[in-house]
Amino acid sequence: MKRTTDGTRDGTRATRRKGARTRRGARRLRTALVALTAASGLLLTACNGGDHDGKASDSSYEGGGGPGGGTGGGGNSDAAPLPAPDGTRGADRQREGEQDDRRDIAPDPDHLSTFALDVDTASYGYARRTLSEGRLPDPSTIRPEEFVNSFRQDYERPDGNGFTVTVDGARVDSDRTDSDRTDSDRTDGARTDEDDWSLVRVGLATRSAGPDGDRPPAALTFVIDISGSMAEPGRLDLARESLATMTDRLRDEDSVAIVTFSDEAETVLPMTRLDGNRDEIHDAVDALEPAQSTNLGAGVETGYETAVEGLREGATNRVVLVSDALANTGDTDADTILERVGESRREHGITLFGVGVGSDYGDALMERLADKGDGHTVYVSDEEEAREVFSEQLPRNIELTARDAKAQVAFDPEVVAEFRLVGYENRRVADEDFRDDDVDGGEVGPGHTVTALYAVRTRSGASDGHLATATVRWLDPTSRAPHEESGSLEAGDLGDSVWTGGRGLAVTATAAYFADALGPDGRRHRALPGAPGLGELAGHAAGLADRTGDRDLHDLAEAIRTADRLS
Repeated sequence: MKRTTDGTRDGTRATRRKGARTRRGARRLRTALVALTAASGLLLTACNGGDHDGKASDSSYEGGGGPGGGTGGGGNSDAAPLPAPDGTRGADRQREGEQDDRRDIAPDPDHLSTFALDVDTASYGYARRTLSEGRLPDPSTIRPEEFVNSFRQDYERPDGNGFTVTVDGARVDSDRTDSDRTDSDRTDGARTDEDDWSLVRVGLATRSAGPDGDRPPAALTFVIDISGSMAEPGRLDLARESLATMTDRLRDEDSVAIVTFSDEAETVLPMTRLDGNRDEIHDAVDALEPAQSTNLGAGVETGYETAVEGLREGATNRVVLVSDALANTGDTDADTILERVGESRREHGITLFGVGVGSDYGDALMERLADKGDGHTVYVSDEEEAREVFSEQLPRNIELTARDAKAQVAFDPEVVAEFRLVGYENRRVADEDFRDDDVDGGEVGPGHTVTALYAVRTRSGASDGHLATATVRWLDPTSRAPHEESGSLEAGDLGDSVWTGGRGLAVTATAAYFADALGPDGRRHRALPGAPGLGELAGHAAGLADRTGDRDLHDLAEAIRTADRLS
């Protein structure tokens, strides 16, 4: 595995267009309330991480980008495959999402895979909530990349804005157990013994977030759902408590505004500096009362209007939506809602952060709103999860270190016969648009890691040679100047087994296999080769949890056991 740095290239200001997904649900407010505190303070601190797998080299790539899977064609393998040159590849070109009969691998002989970065985790959180209530989640709500990105990774981190790139992989060998591990097995990678299949992981990491005092001031517009169901005890009253806690935790130089919505939306507090005004903010919070229906569209529109009116130069301006996203009045389509606030988003760079709550949750709408609103979503199901979000996950969302970030992976067709990107279906980007900075990517803040997993079948006898190069491109959040970073993997560096290699790859594989089992047609046409049964998979998760003491992995093992019982 190698990591390389490429130079800066000229680019233009990016516009936004993000992918779509679909989902449904309803709310439970006690969670919403705790989520509120989470969203507020959480927006202000950061996660940590750091893996030291990569080595620097000088190779860099010139060229353009497209969707994510294909079969390797012929070609010269004397050099690593380059990203596609800028230009049109043809409208009739088959994209990865168009499945064939063989493991959902696209038949197009394309060696490139391109996607916008995504740091959402709501799909996994909502699946755990559903399983805890004794139900299997709706397969349409399963997004594998959000399962994978829900777990900490120890990638090496950069010193400044931008990314490091880690590429590793290993064969899938379900026959070997942890007791079979040797020192030579302890690499970060994994292949599958099934017909030369391997799992290849592409890991991207931003810098660690500094102390809270190091971040820019925050200008947060909270858009709070106060529809009728919020009147039940333990819901709106808890929301008020959470907002009050947020008010006490923010810095004096931060500002907040509060917008509420039910059948209509109202700005109950314009953008107000915390310094000297905490009592006024507390009074506004205490006055929140439940009302009627859920006009989420009006809430988002009024929220953006309020954010623009209170826009602060030099601050991080963000809209924070707390809702179960069960819109039943006014506009209920994400594209229509965001079209009305498009100018505010593009001109002022105001991003949307979604906090989803409730056992019946409108995941599809919330996720699409966040994607197209240049933000991301989390899901909170109880107070413990809210505390975790508050202390670990959301703090990094105040600040941005990269805008419009995209990744492109180039597989060597002499070594790779076929491959498939797991998940990211709604984040695919045309290969030729990789370096088109007018094509939207993902917004990422400090403390984040982004992981993409590929199922890769190497050609028979291809035990060495260049396997893949991954390149990430992003725009500086202030200057909008484009930058790139790359990492590569040789076939000879693939580990012997996913399960006997490093922790990071094993965790990634476990989360991906779990999502694969829960997703559409998961048991008939698996995207991932070498998939273990749920009982065996739970054992792998439990083993990882025992070795690392990671509470998140214990929770994953329990969720898998529950799914196994319910299946």
